[in-house]
Amino acid sequence: MDKTMEQDAAEAGSVPPGLPSLFEQRTKDVIVRVEPEYLAEQSSPSDGRFIWAYTVEIDNQSDDDLRVTGRYWHIADSRGQVQEVRGQGVVGEKPVVRAGEQFRYTSGAPLSAPSGMMSGSYRVESDAGDAYDIDIPVFVLDSPFEGTMFN
Repeated sequence: MDKTMEQDAAEAGSVPPGLPSLFEQRTKDVIVRVEPEYLAEQSSPSDGRFIWAYTVEIDNQSDDDLRVTGRYWHIADSRGQVQEVRGQGVVGEKPVVRAGEQFRYTSGAPLSAPSGMMSGSYRVESDAGDAYDIDIPVFVLDSPFEGTMFN
């Protein structure tokens, strides 16, 4: 992620001071990076609605093209509510991430509490037919309406 994007997010107050704005996890030769952003304009703290966007980059550093065939998300908020989301592909498609290339998309998650965390995995398949899970890093969702929490 470029420095300007990280600086803009920090200046906009979307990431509480002291927290990383970019989270990263390597599985085999695939790196998943996630950058969350609190969406103040879409949130309503007085109504218990805290909206987050997150941008994911899947960096395929392997020698094989990989198709993302499934996803699993574990979403937990600071009040103990847990959601699990499973589905095919990502953002309505099953993208192929070519060897040496990246795939990037943005999605969102609503919380009913001011903080939480997400983690998960993607199911990928190589051209050779090998299928395995790649980890999505644990990343924190702490809005400016609650002190910094490391869930």
